[in-house]
Amino acid sequence: MTALTLSTAAAAGLRADAIVIGVAKGTASRSAGLVVAPGAEAVDAAYDGKLAGVLETLGASGAEGELTKLPSPAGFKAPLVVAVGLGDEPGKDDAYDPEALRRAAGVAARALTGSKKAAFALPVDGPGAIGAIGEGVLLGAYSYDAQRENGAKNGKAKNGKAPLGEAALLGGKPRDAAHKGALARAVTVSEELNRSRDLINMPPNDLTPEAFAAITQAAAKEHGFKVQVLDDKALVKGGYGGIMGVGGGSAATPRLVKLSYKHPKADRHLALVGKGITYDSGGISLKPAGHNETMKCDMAGAAAVFAAVVSAARLGLEVNVTGWLALAENMPSGSAVRPGDVLRMYSGKTVEVLNTDAEGRLVLADALWAASQENPDAIVDVATLTGAMVLALGTRTFGIMGNDEAFRAAVHEAAEEVGEPAWQMPLPEHLRKAGESQVADLSNMGERMGGGLFAGLFLREFVGEGITWAHLDIAGPAFNEGGPFGYTPKGGTGSAVRTLVRLAELTACGELG
Repeated sequence: MTALTLSTAAAAGLRADAIVIGVAKGTASRSAGLVVAPGAEAVDAAYDGKLAGVLETLGASGAEGELTKLPSPAGFKAPLVVAVGLGDEPGKDDAYDPEALRRAAGVAARALTGSKKAAFALPVDGPGAIGAIGEGVLLGAYSYDAQRENGAKNGKAKNGKAPLGEAALLGGKPRDAAHKGALARAVTVSEELNRSRDLINMPPNDLTPEAFAAITQAAAKEHGFKVQVLDDKALVKGGYGGIMGVGGGSAATPRLVKLSYKHPKADRHLALVGKGITYDSGGISLKPAGHNETMKCDMAGAAAVFAAVVSAARLGLEVNVTGWLALAENMPSGSAVRPGDVLRMYSGKTVEVLNTDAEGRLVLADALWAASQENPDAIVDVATLTGAMVLALGTRTFGIMGNDEAFRAAVHEAAEEVGEPAWQMPLPEHLRKAGESQVADLSNMGERMGGGLFAGLFLREFVGEGITWAHLDIAGPAFNEGGPFGYTPKGGTGSAVRTLVRLAELTACGELG
């Protein structure tokens, strides 16, 4: 992984392959043209204050994500200047938005694949900017190459080039505790988010429920938290009808994994629940052609929960965090659950299965009830749950539902704070009626219209009474089928990891729940 350092060195004398600077669209009240962002003063001075004009001649506009390369001025040891767009220039008394810095750093890091070292001279006005730039670099430099010939051994990407080797963040103070802390947090969260991306990108013949559980056990041993794994025999004995019903059609048997991070001074408890369908064929309600190829990503919710718990442990947050990973493979076979079957869930409620491709809510239902038995201060579940949410919010925004308006709003605020687009969604009570069953307590399907909202209503049935709960449907942003953008790669994205970590931090300081 790319190494990050803080540096107060002068840009001109720094030995590197490139110097990354920021440029922005000037506001009408200050400058109508291209603006060189703070941090690049030395570079601009070496161009006699005409760097903006040179970049405009080359076609630069300052638009977010835009990247322009040009030779370094005389006297600089780095041969290349990389100018990356930050979008609109902030107001006179405002700082550059952390998300703009995060995305710009990600674009530059990806463009510098194959380089040994780069100096990032982006605007730094405090530890928040250091953290954002650090995250952007590490997330933008990510690539998944474990399945290529010798890929895991040499760390090289598809084009034969290794990721950027080192990024020196200019303006960062190596002896400043706040700067060092922000950088350390960025490294921890980014490493774990990238680990979640690896899991999402891993082929389903390698990442079975059993293999996923083993990965969590190894991480627990390394980072000092506890893991309990219930295999198929324990799930049957315990009455986990939802998880066993979904996983019963596969030779790769299901697992329920409980991750427990406890801080000795903590008096707050946050439970996280993740959908972990390691491959989703749809079961007997088989998905149509063209809808199967990316279904290895249906465990992205569990990957996010896993990454968040490990991050909390590594950061030493003063909060108890429990993660529940509901792991199963949804396959058609003679032992698979059928449309019309009735499952008795872990809570004791019965569910008529009308569509076996609505399986995520079934495994989550058991895990939510299990989490509720510990009476945490709040539960947040994360899942690639419904195509309806993609239709509603697109491929870059996840939906937030919940049983408490204030908590739902707080989760939304946390997501926006860390740069993860999200939107609050309602739970209309009239949709609940469509889930009534003639033979069971409820069915797993409701009306087609508002399907994502019905799924939230279904999950609410399995949250313990009086427990604050939120549901994140990350079906849209969890897997990027298009080209990379900002710090987001093609494939697994690690959606919701940063939101969950932030929620854990807020819970630790008593600002949530």
